[in-house]
Amino acid sequence: MAVKSLKYRVSVALIMFFMIIFIGTLGYILISDYTFIDALYMTIITISTVGFKEVQPLDTGSKIFTVFLILTSITVYGYVISVLTEYISNNRLLEELKFKKVQNRIDKLRNHAIICGYGRNGRQAVATLGMHKKPCVIIDKDAELINSDAFDANILYVKGDATNDETLLRAGIMNASSLIAAMPSDANNLYVVLSAKQLNPDCKIISRASNESSYKKLKIAGADNVIMPDKLGGEHMASLVVTPDVIEFIDRLSIDGESANNIVELEIEELPAQYKNKSILDLDLRKKTGCTVIGFKTPDKEYLINPDASTIMVPNSKLIVIGKPEQIRKLHELF
Repeated sequence: MAVKSLKYRVSVALIMFFMIIFIGTLGYILISDYTFIDALYMTIITISTVGFKEVQPLDTGSKIFTVFLILTSITVYGYVISVLTEYISNNRLLEELKFKKVQNRIDKLRNHAIICGYGRNGRQAVATLGMHKKPCVIIDKDAELINSDAFDANILYVKGDATNDETLLRAGIMNASSLIAAMPSDANNLYVVLSAKQLNPDCKIISRASNESSYKKLKIAGADNVIMPDKLGGEHMASLVVTPDVIEFIDRLSIDGESANNIVELEIEELPAQYKNKSILDLDLRKKTGCTVIGFKTPDKEYLINPDASTIMVPNSKLIVIGKPEQIRKLHELF
């Protein structure tokens, strides 16, 4: 509220300043019969009190008007200087320029991700997206968090309430490819999912949920995936008791890293034309790169584990591939 009040006073001060110039110019034209240039010149030297010579000797009416103009301009000057000093001393000007620069960068983004909430889950999401060089924008209304020393200056952000459509639009929801609702409140996440799906139906939405009852609501609202961190954590710990070797082996599989086996997805559309509508056997990934196909996603979003080599790679399908980091790099180079 204080920021809006200060902006309003700055606007009023600037309007008053230009009004003085307008009134002075108009007054000299009407009272002293000056041309526009002469009237503007007289107005400027009068309100700036520089003491330059008048265009022509002033008559009584012109002198009275000049006195009025000087007294009024001094009052306006005092108000303008006080408001601008307060604006600059509160770092409002620098902050506005900083936010404008960030907003310009956001407006140029395409197919980026939006992270709503910069808590524990939000930070982890940003870190993972950063490893894969996926551009993202954070939405959080905690100004202290964004202005803290720990906040990465290279991360794009929007200060505001993610449940507000205007905030989502500022974050580039119309051009975003995905959105992660990671706020602690299930109700807020639900509202964000509804708003985002309405603004951009093609945006993939992943939402966090704390309660079982929120899961179905978020799915109905339009969330493509709903994650329950507490439930996943408990299941993972229990699995380490029941099948520790299996879980530890799975934990060694990663989507990124140099010391683990990596798992990547390969879109059929990205393959060279000669491999499209061919079988997995024709691709011969094992021989060419050392990677192994462990999964296949059909156009109907059905997942096939350890697909048969005769499976046809039709459009809008994906391959799930596992391999060592150097094998994955070779895969990208060849295909």
